[in-house]
Amino acid sequence: MTTVMVQIPKTPAPVPPATRSVPTSADVARLAGVSRATVSYVLNNTSAVRISEPTRRRVHEAAKELGYVPHAAARSLRAGHSRMVLMPAPSIPVGPLYSQFISELQWALGRLDYTVVQYGSVGLRGEEAARAWAELRPVAVLVPGAGLGPQGVSLLRRSGARAVVTMGPEQVEGAHTLLMDHENVGHCAGAHLYARGRRRVGVVVPEEPGLRAFSLPRLAGVRRALHDKEDATLVELPLAYEEQAAAKLAVRWRELGLDAVFAYNDEYAMLLMRALQDEGVRIPADTAVIGADDLLLGRLLRPRLSTVHIELPSGRDLAELVDRAVREPGTAPETHTVLGATVVHRDSS
Repeated sequence: MTTVMVQIPKTPAPVPPATRSVPTSADVARLAGVSRATVSYVLNNTSAVRISEPTRRRVHEAAKELGYVPHAAARSLRAGHSRMVLMPAPSIPVGPLYSQFISELQWALGRLDYTVVQYGSVGLRGEEAARAWAELRPVAVLVPGAGLGPQGVSLLRRSGARAVVTMGPEQVEGAHTLLMDHENVGHCAGAHLYARGRRRVGVVVPEEPGLRAFSLPRLAGVRRALHDKEDATLVELPLAYEEQAAAKLAVRWRELGLDAVFAYNDEYAMLLMRALQDEGVRIPADTAVIGADDLLLGRLLRPRLSTVHIELPSGRDLAELVDRAVREPGTAPETHTVLGATVVHRDSS
């Protein structure tokens, strides 16, 4: 048998594609025919230096052609602080009302040349959360809900945050505070139901983690509205946001003998109302129902849902508070009570 030796040629190693250098402000300056300082003034929206519109246009066109993007970290080093406003993501379910508020706030801060970053910090609280936020060196931190104490505020300020704003049920030392008066929401609902002739009032208390900071003040508000009414009774109704849980509560509704319910918000009200109707409970003849938030879906129900309209703080006003605190970090913290509440009476009550 004849053996033939065949030599397999070596496959040359693949040549990596030529790495394209990252464009710099010097490249933009050369292409636009201006100085690097002019590029910096234009792309950083500096208003202290007057630059003609044709020059601004050339710089922007050159930056776009080269794919140049300013380096935020370098800009922060030059300025001594970033333009990042950090918003820790809330650890509780948020509805359309809060989402609309956040969108307005982000737009208003963007108009003031801030970059809003939402930070997922599920499981972190207090100083541990503040330390994680501080690592990003934001110029401002907006904290929704409770959980951040004075030590956390101090840590953030030492790390360079010029403004710390909390939005919750209580004031936090060292921080600008938007006090959310959820008790007033419950008081409006309770007073409305009593005025409509209802005397045995149920109050839904959500079982979802994190909502107690809002639901308990609303419960207290209903209790305050009824406390001097000798003929009125209040019954707490723990409820998970699940069809099955609502159905179980509806099955025993008649034995509870309730003629009205404040369902915490519109979403819980719609959940419970559907379950009550499935059990043959007439609304509002047998039981009046009122929610809160004034969502569009509540107006589309039959019967239309009565609700407490909530006036959240203006995103524009909050953005201006943040900007003022960043520009004047030594000023005393401001406290504003927000969350205006008014009843919108519709068919369900």
